[in-house]
Amino acid sequence: MTTTPELSRPIPDEIARRVVLPEGHRDDGPLFEAYRWLRENNPLGQAHVEGYDPVWLVTKHADIMEIERQPHVFTSGGGDEPGSHNPILQNQAGDAFTKQLTGGSLRILDTLTYLDPPEHTEIKDIANDWFRPTNLKKWEDIIRTLAKEAIGRHLRSGTNDIDFVQDFALYYPLHVIMSLFGVPEEDEPRMMALTQDFFGTADPDAQRDDVEPLTAEAAAQQWSAAINDFYAYFDQLVEDRRATPRDDLATIIAQARDANGEYHRKTFAYGWFIAISTAGHDTTSSTMAGTIEALTQFPDQLAKAQQHPELIPDLVTEGLRWVSPVKQFTRMATQDYTLRGREIRKGDRFMLLYQSANRDAEVFGDPEVFRLDRRPNKQIAFGYGPHMCIGQHLAKLELRIMFEELLPLIKSVQVTGRRKCVVTNFVGGLKKLPVRLELA
Repeated sequence: MTTTPELSRPIPDEIARRVVLPEGHRDDGPLFEAYRWLRENNPLGQAHVEGYDPVWLVTKHADIMEIERQPHVFTSGGGDEPGSHNPILQNQAGDAFTKQLTGGSLRILDTLTYLDPPEHTEIKDIANDWFRPTNLKKWEDIIRTLAKEAIGRHLRSGTNDIDFVQDFALYYPLHVIMSLFGVPEEDEPRMMALTQDFFGTADPDAQRDDVEPLTAEAAAQQWSAAINDFYAYFDQLVEDRRATPRDDLATIIAQARDANGEYHRKTFAYGWFIAISTAGHDTTSSTMAGTIEALTQFPDQLAKAQQHPELIPDLVTEGLRWVSPVKQFTRMATQDYTLRGREIRKGDRFMLLYQSANRDAEVFGDPEVFRLDRRPNKQIAFGYGPHMCIGQHLAKLELRIMFEELLPLIKSVQVTGRRKCVVTNFVGGLKKLPVRLELA
């Protein structure tokens, strides 16, 4: 694939800053315009933003897939030694702060995001079977009960003037994942608060009291503090499940052993627990809220889903494409390479922009239109290749069941106030969506 001159214009500073900086994601209207500009003018260009290492902005669906299917060429973590790569974009001050904590490594967590094969494969296999559709099917009745309980607890017949995110969407996915995981319901508020700390490192509304605001390394400080709080909680969980196994996901992870028959070190269990407790519900609640907002913009699609409930799985898939709550991961080239006609050098970093790829007109006709009948729908909200999200089938199951229960009750829904997005360039979506929801 070659790049024509008209598709290799320099990236304007305001475009680069909009995409790279967390505050550029405060309003997703201008953000998606920036993505569109990049796809049309410089689909693979290097951004130079003050305070950050240079990074290639990867905006096209095909390029992300090419990178993701080759972890030996484009590393996710690069090991836990000094010189490792950070798969989550952070500024230079944040990376320096992380290295101070770890003795030179950027691998602050022993979780799948930071691992490459074969280590990635070994750790993924600990719980991979649990997340397969054949196993999840036995949990469907429980998840449906939890969906009905969530509707009954947070909504009522008639008029509901609510913030759909804060008053409804956040609770159901958290309760599902914690129930299946084995975390007591009374601890769910703590998990909610830590998740907001974890993903809201750059959001003023989610600033921790023990982090010095407005410093270059503040986001990394909050990230580290949240991880330490998670560790303190999950250490007790690991000890409990190793001493007293139960029929839950936490036991599978805590009891996992290596090739020598020894328990994996606790940090791998912590990494699993943190990933499940954060991405396991935050991405699902973001997709749910963003899909409801889309249905207010495209009411004919709401009517279609209500009239044809068999289309709800397609609604879920289109909602994932539309929202793409995981905005980016980064990769680093382990060797020289040619991508889209560009000469890549060993050590170059890439920001994989999944939201942009899911609006790529070469893959999705009318990408700015929300359509249930989009087939095939090659959305990559869960990534692609070895790092494709292990929890994707659970997330789709939760969303399908909730929409199957909620949509038949909706008489009308409209946005009634100013929406707000989480200020983050990593994982997030709407944090406020005032709606008037009329239920039967």
